[in-house]
Amino acid sequence: MSARHVAVIGGGAVGLSCADQLLVRGHRVTIVERGGPEHDCCSLGNAGYISPSHFLPLAAPGLLGRAIRWMGDPESPFYVRPRPDPALYGWMWRFWLASTPARAHAAAPLMRDLNLASRAMFEELAAETGNPFSLERRGCLTLFQTRKGLDQEAAHAERSRALGMPAEVLDARGVKALEPDVTVDVEGGVFYPLDAHVTPDRFHATLSQRVRDRGGVFLWNAESRGFRQDSGRIRAVQTTQGDIAADEFLVAAGAHSAALVAPLGLGLPLQPGKGYSMTMPAPPEMPARPLLLQEVRVAITPMDGVLRFGGTLELGAWDAEINPPRIRGIVRSALRHLPAFREEHFRGLRPWSGLRPCSPDGLPYVGRFRRWENLSMATGHAMMGLSMSLITGRLVAEQLSGERPSLDLTLLDPDRYG
Repeated sequence: MSARHVAVIGGGAVGLSCADQLLVRGHRVTIVERGGPEHDCCSLGNAGYISPSHFLPLAAPGLLGRAIRWMGDPESPFYVRPRPDPALYGWMWRFWLASTPARAHAAAPLMRDLNLASRAMFEELAAETGNPFSLERRGCLTLFQTRKGLDQEAAHAERSRALGMPAEVLDARGVKALEPDVTVDVEGGVFYPLDAHVTPDRFHATLSQRVRDRGGVFLWNAESRGFRQDSGRIRAVQTTQGDIAADEFLVAAGAHSAALVAPLGLGLPLQPGKGYSMTMPAPPEMPARPLLLQEVRVAITPMDGVLRFGGTLELGAWDAEINPPRIRGIVRSALRHLPAFREEHFRGLRPWSGLRPCSPDGLPYVGRFRRWENLSMATGHAMMGLSMSLITGRLVAEQLSGERPSLDLTLLDPDRYG
């Protein structure tokens, strides 16, 4: 296929990864970004996980029951912002339908392949660039304060091993041996050695520079307002900075992606899942690797001398405002697990929030729409956007270049909800 001009709508981790891979294949790329050069995106403040261990999608068995119990608690790991929105309740209905063991286990091999392929690409990128984004391959340690939680994770570890990925179940003494410099109050944990982590803002900066160096053009402060189209093709994206004509159009605008394509008659179930984080510059103890407090869904990541605490999924919240109960929930969960930390260690930390794009079945939307021959989508990764960003870019670039995608995109079809 000859080189084309591709307009990529969205300059987050997924959009930049797609732009980079398209440029590698000789295409001309314009990134249309609603923010400025220092714009925030939902990956910048996250935990930085690259997570092959997360091979079950968001709509996993058992999560719905826990989510219902949590919904009445504004400090819980999962919270639904009450509002009269048919799209939100339609999303929740589809989430319920997708939360079955059969669906989750059918998706597991693909989730594994996506994350392992993306991890390999992170390693390649680190080798090519000198690793300015601090890729660390130290694994991830999930921690549990109850025997029930540890037993459930042990079953997950067994499935991980069945999928060819190692996992080690540890008692409290084993946890201490793995993390001797951190005091933890836990029953035990599971160690996933294939997991890795990066410093997200440096990863974003690295990708941005690569895209610029390869000739990508950024159109900043350009909010997309719609499309010009005829005869089944998109002709231009209409923005606050004018119309951008191109041969191909890729929507990678995170949680806002569904609203952009809705006027084209495309119904894409997508809801924002607001997540929060705080970064501690001088923690009293520093773990050697990421810790995941699985029962309370709090992620803790060491990043170049600082320690990031992140978590919660606030479904249906479209604003960037900080909801204080969500922050209190993260802090209290951390204090219960880490006795050396006290409330004063968290005082004065500036909370961050970002909107994760969540599909009802927990799988991203990646690929072309059938109704519009030159329109594609790359969003819906939920908490796995950074982890899957690089492989998503490769898959999109392969498809737009007429190559056979290196992984089967059937389960990721953006038209799967009609």
